[in-house]
Amino acid sequence: MTETIAFRMNLHHGMAEEYKRRHDAIWPELADLLHQAGVSDYSIWLDEETHHLFAVLKRPETHGMDRLPTEAVVRRWWDYMADIMETEADHTPVQLPLRKMFHLP
Repeated sequence: MTETIAFRMNLHHGMAEEYKRRHDAIWPELADLLHQAGVSDYSIWLDEETHHLFAVLKRPETHGMDRLPTEAVVRRWWDYMADIMETEADHTPVQLPLRKMFHLP
């Protein structure tokens, strides 16, 4: 069984192009780790008016996403992104889960 989850993050004003540039060059080892954790069909969308980033991904029930924050490459990526988006003190991106309100299969 696969589930789809969504969450919101906050990009600093004026950082849209830099955010896109960095993600267009995502580190192969990070992409591999996300796939190993079960992440698939992952996309991030920008609301240019509010600077909110909306992320949507699919994962199996047996996903390994819970261990991602302990992985060195994930921590380095979060450090790399901390100057352009809202983060916690340890550079973990501030992520607000989104509740599904409608789905048309």
